[in-house]
Amino acid sequence: MGSKNDKSFGSDFRHFFVRGLIVLLPTVLTLWIVVQAYRFVDANIAEPINLGVQKSVLVLAPKVFSEKQMPSWYAVTAEQLETRRQERRNLSMAPLNDPDLRGQIRATNFSQWWDDRWYTRFTGLFVAIVLIYLAGRVLGGFIGRRLYARVERLLARIPIFKQVYPHVKQVVDFIFGENQMQFSKVVIVEYPRAGIWTVGLLTGDSLKDMQKQTETEIVSVFIPSSPTPFTGYTITVPKEDAIELPISIDEALRFVVSGGVLVPERERAGTIGQKADDSGLASEPGSEKM
Repeated sequence: MGSKNDKSFGSDFRHFFVRGLIVLLPTVLTLWIVVQAYRFVDANIAEPINLGVQKSVLVLAPKVFSEKQMPSWYAVTAEQLETRRQERRNLSMAPLNDPDLRGQIRATNFSQWWDDRWYTRFTGLFVAIVLIYLAGRVLGGFIGRRLYARVERLLARIPIFKQVYPHVKQVVDFIFGENQMQFSKVVIVEYPRAGIWTVGLLTGDSLKDMQKQTETEIVSVFIPSSPTPFTGYTITVPKEDAIELPISIDEALRFVVSGGVLVPERERAGTIGQKADDSGLASEPGSEKM
């Protein structure tokens, strides 16, 4: 009896432990990715911008405001000057004149004032968002696109950079670019041979010269790979051989990325057979065409 109870407890523990992982892991991983992305942006983009803003304020403030209008961090007392001189002597550093010492003390005071206010840390992020928006407006125009295309061609000639940049650009274009919107439908085709059905994304009509050579109406289908759907193959098939599926492009990409594990919710609810009939999967290939 004891061994059966122990076995039952161990089985239940493994079952619910795995279930807990399945439920919590996606949320935990998503939060971890978001936090790491924020830390990266904060350390490599926002923080340098914050430092630039601080230096700009220190330079421009005396030119914009009078001595009486300056905030408290701008004021430097004689005691602070003497303390800073003593610190430099203790560190065996070269002496500085009073204007330079005042500049250092004001920079330290302003930095402390900045760090004491949590909302000032988001200044860099806000400036970065504005700059990215302005870059999009400028580079999105006709002249901007032409200039940026020349810059890209120049960068593509730099050793090492030219081996990395094209692949990074493909990934970014796939995730954020307009190319992802050109996928009009989700289809299945017999690929790589007859009898093997593969999920693909219909991109549109194929090359006109190819249609003339084949003397049939053909379409281009992008076959995404697992687990990175931004890589894959582009194939050309007769239009009647591409069978449309009643699922969204996002559902198809999740299916591919997960290796077939993540299927649409409606199909997990016991309606696979009905949905298959509706899409033509359960019938003879070609019985329901686009």
